[in-house]
Amino acid sequence: MAVSVNLDEVLIEAHRSSSVNDLVNAPVSALSGITEADAEGLRLAFGINTIGDLANNAFVRAAVAIVEMAKVAQ
Repeated sequence: MAVSVNLDEVLIEAHRSSSVNDLVNAPVSALSGITEADAEGLRLAFGINTIGDLANNAFVRAAVAIVEMAKVAQ
């Protein structure tokens, strides 16, 4: 079954026609609101270059897990 999702709000225009598979390897600056300077900061601080790197970052994953556990605990 094909799944369709509109990611226009979270992507800059240059990446809006990319497939989700391509987006995994797209630079984090493809995300709307992340500037090139922000992307450089992520690269220097955490070695994050791509959207996939960001999603798989241990700190990001831990933060998401904590938020989700807090929702269940309420």
